[in-house]
Amino acid sequence: MPWSSNVTLLAELALAKTTGLAVYKPYRGERPLWDFPPGLGKREVAAYRLSEALGWGLVPPTVLREGPHGEGSLQLFVDADFEQHYLTLAEQPEHRERLQQICVFDLLTNNADRKSGHCLLGKDGCIYAIDNGLTFHVDAKLRTVIWDFAGERIPRVILEALERLLHQGLPADVADLIEQDEQRALVRRGSALVKMTRFPKDASGERYPWPLV
Repeated sequence: MPWSSNVTLLAELALAKTTGLAVYKPYRGERPLWDFPPGLGKREVAAYRLSEALGWGLVPPTVLREGPHGEGSLQLFVDADFEQHYLTLAEQPEHRERLQQICVFDLLTNNADRKSGHCLLGKDGCIYAIDNGLTFHVDAKLRTVIWDFAGERIPRVILEALERLLHQGLPADVADLIEQDEQRALVRRGSALVKMTRFPKDASGERYPWPLV
C-alpha cells in the first residue's frame, strides 16, 4: 500500500477454507519519529482494545503478530467505499452519532493524525476509524479534521460510556501496551471530557493534520 507513510502491506489470511484480508504494519518499516517511540503497532492495538472496552467498535479488530517482515500490527481490512471519507460523511445526518463517537475517541486517545481518509465507510454501512498509531502521547498532540461539533453538547450516551470506563479503570490489556504516564494522561483527558460535557473548540485554529485527507 505505497501511499502510506510507513511500510503498510495488504496481507491474505487463511484458516482452513476461510480467507480474508488484513493490513500488516511491521515495526521495521516505521519511519523514526522524534516524539513517539518505535513500535506504533502497540498503539494501534491499544486503540482497538480501548474502543472495545467503551463498547463502540470503532476500530477494526487489531492484534500483534509475527509476520514475514517481523512483528507488527495486523488489522482486519475494511471493505469500504473509498470515495467516502470524513469530509463527505459529515454531510450525511445519519452518520452524525458515529462521527461524534470518533471525535470523542480521538480526544480521549490524543490522536495526533486523524485525517479525513482515516474514517472509512464499510460495505456494512458502519464507519470505522483506522490508522491509530499516533495516539496516547502525554503531551497535547491532537491533530484532527473533526471540529464540526465544537461547542456542542457531547451526547449523554457517550459521556456515560466514558464514566463507566473511568469507574472501572483502564483495562489491563490496554495498560499493558502504553506507559504509566500515558495511562494517567488518558484518565485525565477522560475526566476532563466528562466535566466539560461539550466538544472543545480549537482556539488556535492549528490543530489540523496534513494532508487533510
